[in-house]
Amino acid sequence: MEQDLKDSILKTGTTIIGIVCKDGIVMASDRQSTAGTIVLNKSSEKTKQINDYLLVSGTGMVSDIQRIEKIIPAELKLKELRSRLRPTVRQAANLLSTISYSGIRQPSMIPQQAGFLLGGLNDDGSFELYSIEPAGGVVKVEDYDANFGSGMPYVLGLLERQYKKGISVKEGIELAKEALKSSMQRDVGSGYGIDIFTITRDGIKKVVSQEILPDYKNDDRKEE
Repeated sequence: MEQDLKDSILKTGTTIIGIVCKDGIVMASDRQSTAGTIVLNKSSEKTKQINDYLLVSGTGMVSDIQRIEKIIPAELKLKELRSRLRPTVRQAANLLSTISYSGIRQPSMIPQQAGFLLGGLNDDGSFELYSIEPAGGVVKVEDYDANFGSGMPYVLGLLERQYKKGISVKEGIELAKEALKSSMQRDVGSGYGIDIFTITRDGIKKVVSQEILPDYKNDDRKEE
C-alpha cells in the first residue's frame, strides 16, 4: 500500500491547496486534467462547493472525484433529515474517509484512486479543514496541506517557508496564488489556470478565477 501511494503521486496530475487562517479557510486548485502525458481538459474544476457550508478539492481519478462530489452532499442531506441537525465538518470528513476506505479495499478491477481536501463552516461559526488520503486516512489540518497531488512537493516547500500561524484570509489568498504558480512552473501535471475559494463566517466565495493563455513572442536572437 505504501508503494501504491508513492506511485500515485506520479499519476495524480494536480495541485490542490488548503490553508487554515485565523478568520477562515482558503482552498485552491489548478485547472489541468491529464491522462498520462496528454492534457485532456484545460478548465477542470477541482475545487467545488457541494452544499451551503462545504468545499471539496480532489486529486486523482476524475471519475472517482466526480462520484464523491455527488454522493457526499446526498448522504449528508439524508443524515440531516434523520437527525434534524446539520452534520459537522468533521462528520462530513469521516463520511468521505469511510467511502474512500471502502473504495480501495473492496474487491474491484479498478479501486478508487483519489485524495481529498474538505473544508467547511460549522453551525457554531468555527472553521475546519481535513485531508483525506487515497487509502481513507483522515487528518485534521492545523496549518496547510496539498494531499497527494503531483504538485504537492512544490507547494509544501513554499508553504513551509512562507506560512505563518494566524495569517488572515486575505494573506492566505495571496499565499495560495504564489503556491499554485510555483507548482505550475515545475509540475507537468498542473497548469492552465487557478481557482481560489474562501470559507468565512460570511459563507463560501470564489475570490480568484484566472486563466493562463499562451503568449508567443518573437525570438530576437539572430542566427549566425
